[in-house]
Amino acid sequence: MNSLLLSNTARFIILILIQVVVLNNINFLGYINPYLYVLFVLLLPLNLSQYKVLFFSFLIGLSIDFFEDSGGVNAAATLVIAYLRPVILKFSFGVSYEHQTIKYYQTPITQRLSYISILVLVHHFILFSLEIFNYSYIILILKRTLFSSIFTILLILLVTALFQKKSK
Repeated sequence: MNSLLLSNTARFIILILIQVVVLNNINFLGYINPYLYVLFVLLLPLNLSQYKVLFFSFLIGLSIDFFEDSGGVNAAATLVIAYLRPVILKFSFGVSYEHQTIKYYQTPITQRLSYISILVLVHHFILFSLEIFNYSYIILILKRTLFSSIFTILLILLVTALFQKKSK
């Protein structure tokens, strides 16, 4: 249990630092920005209670908001994906999720990709909708959501592939 707490705490701190120091300074083509910190919510243990998932998701979103001075939009977006996480897990992994037998790195790439993609797209849509907060700019919101999501999903896949535990 202590190693799980330690690894999640380290992941929390490292993802915040990477997001704040490196990724927030990337603004490719004026509207593409990766949000790697959502990986923290994606990789939270399945047996963690929903209240704790919501709390930790809010905490990481609030931490990013603190450093970005963004008024709570990251906290709101991470809370939404934390709330939807069980439904998306069930959709993406099916019976494996219901029986709590998912080994993330041993699941087919299609299941992982659907799980990551849905949550990242929802997160980014909420984030940019709240950030812009004007639906007369819906095309801009959708464009930023799509391109930032693609960049974020690719980055998440790269990071998870790099840190994948080698199984025998």
